Amino acid sequence: MSPPRLAVLDASHGDRNTKRNFRRELDASLTEFDVTAGQLPDSFDYDGAVVTGSRSSVYWDEPWIAPLKEWIGEAIDRDLPFLGICYGHQLLADVLGGTVEDMGVYEIGYNRIAHSGDSRLLSGIDREFLAFTTHSDAVVDLPPGAEALAENEYSNHGFRKGRVFGLQFHPEYDIDTAERLTRRKDITEERRREVLAGITEENYAAACEAKLVFENFTEYVDELRARRVAAD
Repeated sequence: MSPPRLAVLDASHGDRNTKRNFRRELDASLTEFDVTAGQLPDSFDYDGAVVTGSRSSVYWDEPWIAPLKEWIGEAIDRDLPFLGICYGHQLLADVLGGTVEDMGVYEIGYNRIAHSGDSRLLSGIDREFLAFTTHSDAVVDLPPGAEALAENEYSNHGFRKGRVFGLQFHPEYDIDTAERLTRRKDITEERRREVLAGITEENYAAACEAKLVFENFTEYVDELRARRVAAD
């Protein structure tokens, strides 16, 4: 069977690291859309969709956000499987009726996250794992009927509702991405030095375990596709 067809809704405002990271991690046929420039798929003829991170907040009044939410809402109604990362996690929660707010603090760096052990998306990942995080917004109320998948002391880090999965952390990051982002963030120099000191080959290697989420998601999408083909 051919690789699954995924629509990548790129909300990164043209960040090259985002394209490189998702192209590397997703074993699928990808069609990329710069949603911040108003690009959206003109159909729902995909096996699944991925929503990336962004420097924007889901509650900002930017012209591209409302049309994106509308497309995602219709795609979910058509049972398209979704994976959202960071901003994508928050946007999917918002579309499904959850609440996203500013945390009042900033989580950044390699941090520990715990998951329930019952999620298909996090299958094969240690119950407590390391991942790079960078966010000041969080899903403070899950969508009605959603299941919490992961969390740490800062916030919810994962949820599922039906065929929709959201992850607050960044399993796609490589060392270069983590370093570049940390150097440009508006944080104190002391904290910047602390975070940069934690961006090591050792921590990155440990965090690579979380990359299993991409394999798990594409396998899930493939299974749904196979059922659909068998039913036709």
